[in-house]
Amino acid sequence: MVSDAHTGLKAAIAKVFGCRWQRCTVHFLRDMLGHVSRTQQPLVSGAIRGIFTAASQVEARQRLGHVVGQLRPHAPKVAGLLEDAEADLLAFYGFPAEHWSKLRSTNPLERVNREIGRRTDVVGIFPNDAALLRLAGMLLLEQNDEWLVGRRYLSESSMALVLAAGPDHHPDSPDPDPQEVPQLTAP
Repeated sequence: MVSDAHTGLKAAIAKVFGCRWQRCTVHFLRDMLGHVSRTQQPLVSGAIRGIFTAASQVEARQRLGHVVGQLRPHAPKVAGLLEDAEADLLAFYGFPAEHWSKLRSTNPLERVNREIGRRTDVVGIFPNDAALLRLAGMLLLEQNDEWLVGRRYLSESSMALVLAAGPDHHPDSPDPDPQEVPQLTAP
């Protein structure tokens, strides 16, 4: 589950879904830029972004440690926050590499929400709640159809890897026994 670091939201995700949580890297970066001067922002931004382009979780952790070391003398608060958020920021590395860019931020969800907002602004005033729900529901159905037919957000083969690994799979643990992995069947 990907979200910003709102405490109540994190607690609800843990209680309701019981899954791993990924802190939105875009929101984290924006938060960090608020803790440094304008002149420091390009340096801090580039350093933090570089962490998320690593080829593996091990490399990302090494980059994060290096960035923390570089930032500590100039931006100690950012260095401390970055160090504390390491596990939450790098959780996406536990999935296939094909998923990384899609799992580390809430941008896709925000795009859908903006489109709903844009379309409801065009209408202006709805006669009742049902009319609003119909419009938003149709936009969400349209988005679902686009992802099912037009362009898959996550490929079927990469999802098979995730399902085969199971919910408790950790990237540093050995691969599950192939005899124990149920085969995916087409719906």
